[in-house]
Amino acid sequence: MNLIISAVTGLIISAVLGYVMVPLLHRLKFGQSIREEGPKWHQKKSGTPTMGGIIFILSTLAATFAITRSFDALLIVGCALLFGLIGFTDDYIKVVKKRNLGLTAKQKFLAQLFIAAAFALLLMYKGLNADVLLPFKNKSVSFGIWYMPFAVFVIVGTVNSVNLTDGLDGLASFITLAVSAFFVIIAKKAGFEGAAVACAALCGGLIGFLIYNVYPAKVFMGDTGSLFLGGFISAFAVRYGFELILIICGGVFVMETLSVIIQVTSFKLTGKRIFKMSPLHHHFEMCGFKETKIVALFTLVTVILCAVAYMGM
Repeated sequence: MNLIISAVTGLIISAVLGYVMVPLLHRLKFGQSIREEGPKWHQKKSGTPTMGGIIFILSTLAATFAITRSFDALLIVGCALLFGLIGFTDDYIKVVKKRNLGLTAKQKFLAQLFIAAAFALLLMYKGLNADVLLPFKNKSVSFGIWYMPFAVFVIVGTVNSVNLTDGLDGLASFITLAVSAFFVIIAKKAGFEGAAVACAALCGGLIGFLIYNVYPAKVFMGDTGSLFLGGFISAFAVRYGFELILIICGGVFVMETLSVIIQVTSFKLTGKRIFKMSPLHHHFEMCGFKETKIVALFTLVTVILCAVAYMGM
């Protein structure tokens, strides 16, 4: 019952906040500038309000702590919130200072590295650093001295993967919604009640946000939202030793990131591009797929991968 209450509360708060905030962001002229490197038809989205991630961040926080004060919920949501603050700073520089690139890559990376390392160290200090579950093997392994760099890699990698995926209306929202719903199921089954409540709250918040974020989007989540989402699902995975499970259920995030790595590497080594454009969702766009079909396809793939991950547990 707590999970249903959490999800419904998150949904209602998010929907109401969106109704208030979207017009407010318009009045404040917090519009997104579209980079010229992307598909040309995305230029029509220029001026759409950004920083909308605040909507589901606030709803997730409110819905979670209205029901639970568990240490695990605080850990996961707290880690996500810190990453969201990095994104908020980046968005603020873009929309207020009118610097389209926001924070420098070095600044963002160092801030992400610090938060990820602090989170991993806190888990180790509290004795909460779980062994890593091996999918389909029904056993876990300890990473020993490699736990710290592995955990940091998973967190920072996931945060940036979600950020890369946030390139189409509703894409990152739908995919993270599917992953979060999967986390609700496995957290409940494993008895992680506080974490399950937090994940349910995020699900509700994302559903409410999607009212305004589906094509054609009335608001973008911005780095504020995408970094929060990446921080949330990676913190959950690292807390319980589900890092490899995250790679499976979050396979679309992995593919988006790999497409960028492959594209850049190929161009530097051979001068040729493997994809028409990266990340991967832009390649599908350049191949003639409609934005809504790409979002539906990637979401369906994520649901299937979540089912595979569940069998692997």
